[in-house]
Formats: sequence, C-alpha cells, structure tokens
Amino acid sequence: MSETTKNVVEVKNLCKYFPIKAGLFGRVVGHVHAVENVSFAIKRGTTMGLVGESGCGKTTIGKTILNLTQKTSGEVIFNEDTQLDKLSHKEMQAFRPKIQIIFQDPYSSLSPRLPVGEIIGEAVREHGLVPEDELDAYVTRIMKACGLHEYQKDRYPHEFSGGQRQRICIARAIALNPDFIVCDEPVSALDVSIQAQIINLLEDLQKEFNLTYLFISHDLSVVQHISDTIGVMYLGNMVEFADKEEIFANPLHPYTQALFSAIPVPDPTVKMNRIILEGNIPSPSNPPSGCKFHTRCRNCKGVCKEKAPRTMEVKEGHFVACHIYDPESGYENE
Repeated sequence: MSETTKNVVEVKNLCKYFPIKAGLFGRVVGHVHAVENVSFAIKRGTTMGLVGESGCGKTTIGKTILNLTQKTSGEVIFNEDTQLDKLSHKEMQAFRPKIQIIFQDPYSSLSPRLPVGEIIGEAVREHGLVPEDELDAYVTRIMKACGLHEYQKDRYPHEFSGGQRQRICIARAIALNPDFIVCDEPVSALDVSIQAQIINLLEDLQKEFNLTYLFISHDLSVVQHISDTIGVMYLGNMVEFADKEEIFANPLHPYTQALFSAIPVPDPTVKMNRIILEGNIPSPSNPPSGCKFHTRCRNCKGVCKEKAPRTMEVKEGHFVACHIYDPESGYENE
C-alpha cells in the first residue's frame, strides 16, 4: 500500500457521553450524547471537512480523536496500528508531537506571558526535536513558512492582529512536524479577507509538509474550498460522508440537502430554493427515539420515529444514514 493511500486516522464507532450531575452529592442523572457511533477515515495528505450546526459534536470529535477528551467507547487508530488510549503516559508523551490542534480563538489560545519565538519553540525544545544550538534558526524557518518575520520573535501576542495570531498558532502546530492536525474552526473568528489568507496558508503548508487535516467548520463555502472529503454531523451522529465533489453534486440526506440549500449564491438573479427546517434542535441529553432528525424532517414516516437508521454505502465512498436509502427499513412500504 502506498503512502498516499494509507489512512492516517481511522475512527470506528466513536462515542462520547458527558455525565449530567445533580443534587448535593453530584449523582449522575443522565448523559449528554455528544458523539454517537461516528466512523470515518482520513488518508495521508488529504483534508476531511466536518460540518454541522453549533453543538452537533464537531469539536468534541476533534478533541476525542487527539485524546484531549477521553472517549466513552469506540476506536481511534493512527497510522493503522496505534491506539492512543492503549499507550502508557510515557508513550503518549512521545507520540504527542505527531498530532496537533489549531484552536478556534487565536486570542485565548496563546500565552500572553511568552514572546512568539518561545511560544513556537517551547514544545520543540521540550520534545528534543532539534538540538539546542539549532533551535533559533529552526523557529525562524517555521515562522517564515507561516508568513511571519524573524524580528517578530521577541514580540508578545497582544502586539499582533487576529490573523497574525492565527499564523502563530499554525506555526506552533507545524513546528513539531506532525502527521495530523485538527483545525477547529481556525478562521471563524477572523475577517473574511484574512480567512482566505489563512486557508491558502494551510493548503500551502499541507503540500510542503505532507500534512493531513481534520477541518472543522460551519462555513460550507470554506469547507468546499479546502476539503477532499466531507462529513455532515447532526446531533452527535454522522448522517452523510462522501468525497467533496460527490456530496455537493448529490446530497442525499434531508439534513445535508437543507444545509446546502442555505449556501448563498453571489448572483442576485438566481432564485434560491431554500429548504426551511421547522422546529428546534432536540436536546442532546434527551435525543428523540429512532432517527434523531425525524422531528425536523419533511420526509418523516413511522419507521423514522421508531428505528435508528443504518449507515448505508449507496455509492462507492458515499455513506448516508437514512431509512430512505435502506431497502430493508420498510420505509417504501409506509
């Protein structure tokens, strides 16, 4: 198997439940089903976009994959043989440089007490990736790759704009020479003009360093630009997954169709065929029975209210969790 066809990350039936505690003694009275039975794989050198409404579990997936949040069940496999939850503390520390994250807010994710050169070089020194006498030149090289200048090494984060701070966050991540980076809405806090610069930077760095990304966002136009594959989340579940061209040309799940119909078209003469979803998102601590989307779905039938849909591969590489596409669900007979 060639390097380009190997899966850097493989997620199998990942679940993450957060306990709900109440009373004087903090007794567990329920769970928030943040992520439920999510499966996907990301090939080396590619980008997977993860989209969905706020609160659907996108960020939780990213943090759980990196073992920043402990999973409830399921498997996360790196480089086809490494499961992070099976590693000892020492082994985890050695593996940590290979998996990095770029956080959403560039203002709160940088220490205000450290100059930029130290922020980027701190973890490199800690893990001994570069000899001490070469560290300064290495940090300079990484900064230049991210569009920063050597003279900015001694400046502090408050002296930079939002876009420059996000470049610092990106430089801090790639300085460890990772295989995989979770990009957790890295441009949502930035101006639109700066967003394009950061997206282009991420693409250039991916080609230069052969990086693999999980790109989390709710901006479909950004995801369409940067992604190779796309997964659509709803209330903790992956409802659809396919290559970018396939999913935009042929969205199958009713929720995906509604999401894509909301993408603005920069042409005032084009009439939008918006699909308006009625009702509110159900509570993740008390999700509806059957298909979680049935309370807002225009195609809902009896089986949708009673039975959770299976994830079907309706076309090679195109997966969807909906009774409409399952010949054994009984949907067509109602």
